[in-house]
Amino acid sequence: MHKRKPIWEIIKNSMFIIFGAILVSVALEIFLIPNLIIDGGIIGVAIILGYLTKIPIGLLIFFLNLPFLFIGYKQIGKTFTLSTFLGVSVLSIGVNFLHPVPELTDDLLLASVFGGIILGIGVGTIIRYGGSLDGTEIIAIITSKKGVFSVGEIVMFFNIFILGSAGFVFGWDRAMYSLITYFIAFKMIDITIDGLEESKSVMIVSENPEEIAEVIMARLGRGVTSIPAKGCYTKEDKKLLYVVVTRLELAKLRSIIHEIDDSAFVAIGNVHEVLGGRFRKRAIH
Repeated sequence: MHKRKPIWEIIKNSMFIIFGAILVSVALEIFLIPNLIIDGGIIGVAIILGYLTKIPIGLLIFFLNLPFLFIGYKQIGKTFTLSTFLGVSVLSIGVNFLHPVPELTDDLLLASVFGGIILGIGVGTIIRYGGSLDGTEIIAIITSKKGVFSVGEIVMFFNIFILGSAGFVFGWDRAMYSLITYFIAFKMIDITIDGLEESKSVMIVSENPEEIAEVIMARLGRGVTSIPAKGCYTKEDKKLLYVVVTRLELAKLRSIIHEIDDSAFVAIGNVHEVLGGRFRKRAIH
């Protein structure tokens, strides 16, 4: 049986989704739309159709997403769909509200870069707190369960088609600037979701596990977990040490291991989020 989310967490998530949608509205109306630079997905389709039909883009974003939201409610779940509906609604209102505001720059490169940065932060914030702004993602999630393509590959296919269409409507220079915006936004989404200070998980197999663990705890202040292990080749019993550190602490951790056992086996991986325990990110002094 699933536990219901506390009301404070629902409110917090909703506030961040609203904030993210406002950022996307700013990116679109202050930087991208006035310069005929588009985003991918339903937003890109809405910008193209708005240019061709003169229908307000905010209305198009809302109504083009409705069929996908209905499908998502049936196929994916209520929480995700309602969060997406909130984000799409705020985005639609924000785009219409900001439409009379003049563009900040008519330099296409500046508009592409800064529009992409703000767009990526906004979309990343919405995704981080459980929502989405794009009906194509809903279709991609459903389709990926039945086919051989991943969600990312399906979304990429949609966006290549949409960005290609922009070339015919706005000109190929605008399509290329749109591609710059898309890649900047894609990178900023990753940074917003994962954070600038990415943590690292480190697994260590050494002949001196106790000494390494003690020095790590003393110098870095990090907890170390010792896991019983057995070498399949040597058949010897060993201890596998597991520790999570920040990227800034990684060099110091390597130095500690090398000082004690320069032949130790060390495996390092990325950790996008750490919950619970005593882990707390801090700078090295």
